[in-house]
Amino acid sequence: MKAVLQRVTSASVEIDGHIVGRIQGGLVVLLGVAKGDDESDVRYLVDKIRSLRLFSDEQGKMNRSLTDVGGAVLLVSQFTLLGRTATGRRPSFDGAAPPDMAKGLYEQVVADLRACGTSVETGVFAAHMQVALVNDGPVTFVVDSRERH
Repeated sequence: MKAVLQRVTSASVEIDGHIVGRIQGGLVVLLGVAKGDDESDVRYLVDKIRSLRLFSDEQGKMNRSLTDVGGAVLLVSQFTLLGRTATGRRPSFDGAAPPDMAKGLYEQVVADLRACGTSVETGVFAAHMQVALVNDGPVTFVVDSRERH
């Protein structure tokens, strides 16, 4: 599972001219599910989203987590994070999980975050979306569950 975490002051996702998700302060998480991902990847990612110290303290140092600041998450599915671009001119998405499997694990991330008390807004899985955000910092990190071993 690969995720791009962006610290934001505000963000929204729109489909066909309608806002389907919006947050004020927290993280936009773009999430790609890879072949072979399972619930252990979900647990790892949920923990990282909630506990990475990406928010500033009074001294301006990144010492606070999403949980510490009471921030929200706007979670957006994005299989293109699994695209390989090393060869040729057309990205290969062979590493991405099939849509039915990816959707289940995406929904599990949402459910697990909410079960921990995190406010979560989402896009719509596999829809064409417009994501707007104000990146705070900018602060952007990539988290890959396969790198934990």
